[in-house]
Amino acid sequence: MTTDTLPRLSPEQSAYLRERSDWMGVYLVLHAWGVMALAMAFFIAWPNPLSYLIAVVVIGGRQLGLAILMHDAAHRALFKNTRLNDTLGAWLCGWPVGASLSLYRPYHLSHHRHTQQKEDPDLILSAPFPISQSSFWRKMRRDILGITGYQRRMDALRMEMGDDPNRLQRWHKLFQAEKYFVLTNLVIFAITAAAGVGWAYFALWLLPLLTWYQVISRIRNIAEHAVVGDNNDRLRNTRTTLTNWGMRLVLAPYWVNYHLEHHLFVFTPCWKLPAAHRMLIQQGWGPRMELAQGYLAVLRQAVSKPHDGPHERAPRDARKRSSLI
Repeated sequence: MTTDTLPRLSPEQSAYLRERSDWMGVYLVLHAWGVMALAMAFFIAWPNPLSYLIAVVVIGGRQLGLAILMHDAAHRALFKNTRLNDTLGAWLCGWPVGASLSLYRPYHLSHHRHTQQKEDPDLILSAPFPISQSSFWRKMRRDILGITGYQRRMDALRMEMGDDPNRLQRWHKLFQAEKYFVLTNLVIFAITAAAGVGWAYFALWLLPLLTWYQVISRIRNIAEHAVVGDNNDRLRNTRTTLTNWGMRLVLAPYWVNYHLEHHLFVFTPCWKLPAAHRMLIQQGWGPRMELAQGYLAVLRQAVSKPHDGPHERAPRDARKRSSLI
């Protein structure tokens, strides 16, 4: 991969971007959960189809936000305190949405070491693009109907159980793999039940996780590495998508759209990525960077293939991975 003529930070800039904050980490985690609680309360107070749609979109967006914060924890950038980073990153960010921080960290760091190269474990997510519009809309339809979410969970459960001929051993493996997801979700259900709205766990937590979360996870995956300019150039094999606050609210929470900056400066907490972007632009790197003006611009490139290819359906392991950051 190209390593020459890459951006260099001054010692002061590097120190600023590297500095983490426990207080900011706490704020971001509480913000994600607080927004979801308010969205649930909004629908419960004013129940109608429009308020339900708004609640699902907002909650699904913050569920992705939890996965993004777990991603920061994987880089040990969510909290300055390592124990706090790994504990809250796992229990309050990862496990509730079905992601394991301990399993995700080595897998994701391998993605950073080999971005868009044959060794990249995420290459399978970006390599099929561009695809046709009909293929894209089939995927979107499966996502919004919950089919993708269901398939991913079933694939994950089968993988976790393995093929041990001993049925008891298979169930033991499944329990070990899923116990923290089940526990954290039982807590969410218990809280809604204690508030007298136990149904909200299913309608306002599980359903967004199986639907809108899947939609925006797919779009985010496409935007980050699909149809990029040059797989061998670190300024072109990852994309930053510039967008407005409304799209960030429902599609790209916690500055996840600054993905190029994240790949260049992996030590940077998510809330400092806009500052990293400004530094790069001020140094004149903008013309060399893979930048997109909005998610629609990226999707137009990603779905520009005129006809379906022979292998439009992603393998099972790709479906499972694409739910992560």
